[in-house]
Amino acid sequence: MGDIIRIILSILIPPLGVALEVGLTKHFWINLVLTLLGYVPGLVHAVYIIASKRPMTSI
Repeated sequence: MGDIIRIILSILIPPLGVALEVGLTKHFWINLVLTLLGYVPGLVHAVYIIASKRPMTSI
């Protein structure tokens, strides 16, 4: 459930979703630069960071 909230926040402000996921690490700064260069690259990077942090498990 927490990932869904982070993804929704990432749609609004991509660096915010990354900051909530990994803190103020290099991924946050990379995302901030990508977002300043263009919204879509920042959004894609944010969703990638949020989705790749936890391995998906099959039921």
